[in-house]
Amino acid sequence: MHASLNQIVSHAKRAVPEPEAAARSCAWLEACGYPGIKLLLEARADERRSVNLIPDAMGLDLQNVSCVFLGPQIAAHVAQHGRVFLRNVRHGLYLVPHSVEANIGIGCPVDPAFALGGERHKNPYSEKLEIAARDGVTVDDDVWRALELI
Repeated sequence: MHASLNQIVSHAKRAVPEPEAAARSCAWLEACGYPGIKLLLEARADERRSVNLIPDAMGLDLQNVSCVFLGPQIAAHVAQHGRVFLRNVRHGLYLVPHSVEANIGIGCPVDPAFALGGERHKNPYSEKLEIAARDGVTVDDDVWRALELI
């Protein structure tokens, strides 16, 4: 299936209306070759969608709550408090769009624990995002059908 970024955002908003940034992050990830829709669909089934971001001696324990729901909250925390180590991270790829847009460094977002914060000096995704905005992206047919059925 070939979809525009706007189509992905529209369908993702129906699947997960809050936080609103989740739909934009979903399209951003798809544009950059990551499985944004697949992760969004996985997170949609989660009962637990929030956690208090209270740092302890080791950083922030996200308690396996999906970053689909926590992305904007974590980005705001880092902007206010600086670099933080995250653990028990689920769907950490949903932090990548926030970190790139805010010029914040990010560790390996597919690991269950990594750091977020510090400076980023370039956007390695800008070319992919420009192409996707212009030409759309190819989405796995089965994943797209699952999203459309919501």
